[in-house]
Amino acid sequence: MSISILGVNYKTAPVAIREKIAFPNEIVAKALYSLYQHPLVDGCVILSTCNRTEIYVSYQHATDYLRLKQSVKNWLAQYHHFDLQFYQDCFYWYEGQEAVEHLMSVASGIDSMIIGEPQILGQVKQAYQFAQKNACLSIELAKLFQKIFHVAKLVRTKTNIGENTASVAYATCLTARQLFTDTKQLNVMLVGAGEMIELISRYLKPHGFNHVIVANRTREKALKLASLNNAEIISLPDIANRLNEVDIVISSTASPLPIIGKGLVERTMQARNNKKMLFIDLAVPRDVEAEIDKLDNVYLYTIDDLHKTVAKNLEQRAIAASQAQYIIQEQAEHFIDWLKSRNAVAFIKQYRSNAETIKHQLELKALNAINQGANINEVFAEFSHKLTHKLIHAPTQTLLQAATHNCDDCFEILSKGLGLKK
Repeated sequence: MSISILGVNYKTAPVAIREKIAFPNEIVAKALYSLYQHPLVDGCVILSTCNRTEIYVSYQHATDYLRLKQSVKNWLAQYHHFDLQFYQDCFYWYEGQEAVEHLMSVASGIDSMIIGEPQILGQVKQAYQFAQKNACLSIELAKLFQKIFHVAKLVRTKTNIGENTASVAYATCLTARQLFTDTKQLNVMLVGAGEMIELISRYLKPHGFNHVIVANRTREKALKLASLNNAEIISLPDIANRLNEVDIVISSTASPLPIIGKGLVERTMQARNNKKMLFIDLAVPRDVEAEIDKLDNVYLYTIDDLHKTVAKNLEQRAIAASQAQYIIQEQAEHFIDWLKSRNAVAFIKQYRSNAETIKHQLELKALNAINQGANINEVFAEFSHKLTHKLIHAPTQTLLQAATHNCDDCFEILSKGLGLKK
């Protein structure tokens, strides 16, 4: 039994190719069923995200490796209707321990575009559940994925891979949390309604801010943001009248000129009795005049400041990722050892079956002799002699072959297995 992976990801293929090879949730069940019908495939799982599509398969015989590799590629090309020769360089194929280590790295977030991002583990679990629900899991694949989930948890608890912020949106929220302790007493103004502000809005929601105001040029685009945090919507000109009500301003618009100037902030601080304010300006060109940073109790962070935080934290995650590799390698070796023991089960069953057959044949012969009047003691002695001879014949011949072929390691393992002393 062996495990293999066929895949493409953000490192090997641009998004234009990745989207052609992707499996949306609504077609995964049908795809799994189709792949599972292949005579060489013993079990299969399909993982498909915006950054990767990977197919995990288990199969019985190592000699089928090359045939399986080409067959899975052909299946993928036929399923998605593309010419395989144009995409050959985008694919990677991992086998055995390399495949196990790769999947462990994927589930732990080490192979992600942003090292340590936690979403991928949920996506791997969903892929496993799809295969489980559609009865496409082999015993070996089921065991592997349980091991994967254990390893991902180990990496999270034994390293700092998930402790440092790795996105500008999250860094924005973390900066706010560091400057203010009690978020439930704070009011926030979001200026703009683009993707970055939407992402920040989602991060803000769990922290339970007192009140959120969304300021945008058009009300329609602000409605979705408002629903996320039960926010109030105002127009951009209303910012001047409402700025004194908020403690945190996060801005990201496409305005060519600053929306919030130093004079406005000075008047706002007077109205607030100089109570602390945080401005996070993610826009380029800037939405907030840089000069406000000189005012007392006013804190201004730009997109560059947050990128520095993210870059520093990504360095820390990279260090944690290298530490995680030791965990992954060790755990992958444990799984491969288990897989090898599974491969030996069939031979052990066959060996036991052969011994039972020999015993049964000799028992029938002995009973026939006794029924025909032969001496029981003589029959029993002959039965014991022949049974011993037949059972030790194969191991004896193997010991002789190991000795004559100068295979000292084989000879030592066989001797130890047969309970022989040096």
